[in-house]
Amino acid sequence: MTAYLKKIRLTVSLVFFVFIALIFVDFKDYLPSWSNKYILFLEFVPSFFKFLNLFSLGAIGFIVVLALTLLFGRVYCSSICPLGTLQDIIGWISKKINKNKRYKLLKPYKILRYSLLLLSILSVALGSMAVINLLDPYSNFGRISSALVRPFFIWINNSISHSLEKFQIYSLYPYEFKGIAIVLLILPSLFLILVTYLSFSKGRLYCNTICPVGTLLGLVSKYSFFKLTIDKDSCKSCGRCERVCKAGCIDNKNKEIDISRCVSCFNCLSSCPSSGIGYNTPFENRSRKNFSEVEELNISKREFIISTSIFLLGINKLAFAQRKIKSYKNSTVPVLKNNPVTPPGSLGLKHFTGSCTACHLCVSACPTQVLQPAYLEYGLLGIMQPKMDYKKSFCNFECTICSEVCPNGAILPLRLEEKKTTQLGHAKFIKDNCIVYSENTECGACSEHCPTKAVTMVPYNKLNAPLVREEFCIGCGACEYACPAKPYKAIYVEGNPVHKKAKKPEVKKEEQKVDYKEDFPF
Repeated sequence: MTAYLKKIRLTVSLVFFVFIALIFVDFKDYLPSWSNKYILFLEFVPSFFKFLNLFSLGAIGFIVVLALTLLFGRVYCSSICPLGTLQDIIGWISKKINKNKRYKLLKPYKILRYSLLLLSILSVALGSMAVINLLDPYSNFGRISSALVRPFFIWINNSISHSLEKFQIYSLYPYEFKGIAIVLLILPSLFLILVTYLSFSKGRLYCNTICPVGTLLGLVSKYSFFKLTIDKDSCKSCGRCERVCKAGCIDNKNKEIDISRCVSCFNCLSSCPSSGIGYNTPFENRSRKNFSEVEELNISKREFIISTSIFLLGINKLAFAQRKIKSYKNSTVPVLKNNPVTPPGSLGLKHFTGSCTACHLCVSACPTQVLQPAYLEYGLLGIMQPKMDYKKSFCNFECTICSEVCPNGAILPLRLEEKKTTQLGHAKFIKDNCIVYSENTECGACSEHCPTKAVTMVPYNKLNAPLVREEFCIGCGACEYACPAKPYKAIYVEGNPVHKKAKKPEVKKEEQKVDYKEDFPF
């Protein structure tokens, strides 16, 4: 059985990597939103926070991971974590470039590892997600996929679709991408550079020095039922196991394995020419079958499958028909918002910022792209957590996708009818910025696009001007997005620190008088 452990690990890691990458990069809705809860069930950090928020059986993935670790060691790090697989791909590329590359025993860096783990725990205990947001492997992989990889595939899609249009082929349609602020690309770019450097030169050094999940599971793995062990009597001290250990945890000289740093990649098993290394329970003796005939798995096929699977991605966009009204004068009153708007289902600022790991799955899934990474709207500790950006777009009245895909409970499940009366914020009107007043021009874009009719038009100087009724407003931002005033909007949404309940608008039915004496009254 041990002869197949590496092949099993490679297969499992490939499946997890492709599907997790797909849910972030997919912009044509190949995967239904409800499938995310199954794909991400075993992601440790999101599952843990979802359990704290929901206390449901559907959020016990982190407990399953702990159980797997107690049984088999750090299989989460080797097979389930997408960032771990990404590091393996980078390490494989580095070996292709440098045929003579060999790994070696690395320092354990215990002070650094346990300090970062302790800092992460203290940060969460104090109600801040800042450290987790920066270090969580799943969330960092999500930001890399969402901010860097997804736009690249959208660009490929749009380039091909524009080329096909010249031949009157419309089977592939372009996708309107609203983009991400350049400053918000810095963090995922720097992290990708860091992980690439560490993986290229030192293998899984990130997992064993910086990652708090790796450190925690490393402590648990010390007590695992199955462990990789070296039989000092059978070991020939050839050093092959140490040279292929990407975790740098095998001490060939002293014939020891640091289990807390072992990521269960099983490279050592397939490379050992004798029975020196075994994957055993405490009740087994350490003699093993000779692995001299075991060949190293050809990773090139795996890389090809990964590249092909990620390329064949695609989420239906939602068109927003906005009547174009031009403003000929610049508005003069600055818009000063006291509170950012958090997504529907997030309950409010405290719950959202205290639970969100900034994985950006909701950002990738949002069909109108109104969810964007925050800069300093939540403060320095909330950087990269999603916000509702009404300059970019608006929140669709008929959509609850973000509440369906959130893996950690920062955005709780929300029924559509409930969402339609959830007040994320309330509209504020600045009369001096409105072109009806400043330019004596007909407009009404805000009222036209308000789904609850919280903004209506009232007579003003032979024209119609906006009137905001805050009690009916749900804070969807359609009015702010549609407003043509520049550079400052005439209407904007002020976020509610705690989400409220909006009143349902009164629907007036117009009765049609019918003269039944006529032959054709209609």
